[in-house]
Amino acid sequence: MPVFSLLSLGDSYTIGEQVPIRDSFPYQLIQFLRSDDSSKERNIWLAPEIVAQTGWTTDELSNAIVANRFLPDYDFVTLLVGVNNQYRGRDVEEFEQEFSALLQKAIKFAGGHAQHLFVLSIPDWGVTPFAATRNPELIAQQIDAYNKVCCEKAATQGCHFIDITESQRENSCEEGFLAADGLHPSGKEYAKWADQLANAIRAQIA
Repeated sequence: MPVFSLLSLGDSYTIGEQVPIRDSFPYQLIQFLRSDDSSKERNIWLAPEIVAQTGWTTDELSNAIVANRFLPDYDFVTLLVGVNNQYRGRDVEEFEQEFSALLQKAIKFAGGHAQHLFVLSIPDWGVTPFAATRNPELIAQQIDAYNKVCCEKAATQGCHFIDITESQRENSCEEGFLAADGLHPSGKEYAKWADQLANAIRAQIA
């Protein structure tokens, strides 16, 4: 039976801050893929390997990658990072340089197969109750600028770009889509991301 591995790189949105680990999008993604039984020989999906921490910026994620040990390569890789760069007021130009370097590392983790790297867009925390005293319009503009970089860089390298931001903006204030802190997504929101990723990965292994 084919055995597949997943590496997920990022920050609080990748570890699933405020929710059980099983509700994070990498774990829900694996559960979706494990539930597939379209063939006599069912694919085996290993538990996801996650390198992420709440608050990490692009440079902090890059430093953590250097300090970690990894498998020689992974079948699929996800990358979601940048919100903390924006939150700390860092320049988009700086983010672009650091994100480009992370993309190269992530592609290497995917065995050099750029089409097996999935970049997720950065959620807009400005639409959450946590940002009630902030400037949501400015936050949205900055998040859009960051996501434009993510989208363009992913396209240049031949990676997949998964846009979860627009849907997240629509559902962020609906009951059940936010964690208790009023900032991070709930498992219900993460399930939407995992479903998009599962469909994209299925297309690669079909």
